[in-house]
Amino acid sequence: MKVSISYALGITFSLTIHGLIIAAMYGGWKAEPERIVIQPRFIDAKLVELAPKQKVIKQKKNADANAAQRKRDSQRRRVAEKKKADALKNRQRQAEIDRKEKERLAKEREEQREQAERERLAELQRQQKEQEFADAIAEEKSLISAQQDEREANSYRQLIQQRLSENWNRPPSARRGMETMIRLQLVPTGRVVGVTVLKSSGDSAFDRSVEQAAFKADQFIELQKMSPSLFEKKFRQVDVLFSPQDLRL
Repeated sequence: MKVSISYALGITFSLTIHGLIIAAMYGGWKAEPERIVIQPRFIDAKLVELAPKQKVIKQKKNADANAAQRKRDSQRRRVAEKKKADALKNRQRQAEIDRKEKERLAKEREEQREQAERERLAELQRQQKEQEFADAIAEEKSLISAQQDEREANSYRQLIQQRLSENWNRPPSARRGMETMIRLQLVPTGRVVGVTVLKSSGDSAFDRSVEQAAFKADQFIELQKMSPSLFEKKFRQVDVLFSPQDLRL
């Protein structure tokens, strides 16, 4: 029912409009000059600040760039600090290695020095022992040689004593207690080349008889058999003591 009424009203309004138009055409109605009026177009505008938005975007970009730069700078600093720390650790590690190497070398040199000193002392002790042993051997040989020389010399002394005793004629003035000591000068052939009175008996006849006995002996040929060293040591000069009751060399 509502639809019918609306429809009727629409038709009526349409017919009225058309009638008015026809009347105007046939009744000499002049239309006014057509004027075109341009009405401003209403725009539902909102306050948009483009420049600030661009500035915010730019600021955001700058902030992002700055943040990225700071991040890169921070990463570079961390990398640089890590490299610096690693370099410091490496230097410290190398310094510690060098210190230990120096200590090792110093200890090795000290041990070598101590070993060399021990070897030197051991060598000195060895040489000292060898020298002591050699000296002992030499001393023993020298003692044996001296003993042999003394035995041999005693045999030659007895020979000289016997020969002088055989050639000594005691003078009548000889008395007990008289003593005359002479020194015989001999050559390697055993010949007497000089007689010196070292101690007089106080009696000239007694002293003369002693000198005559030495010159009468003349030569002790047996001395030619002894070694030159023994002769030079014992018989180049021979001291003889004469007394009326005894004759001693």
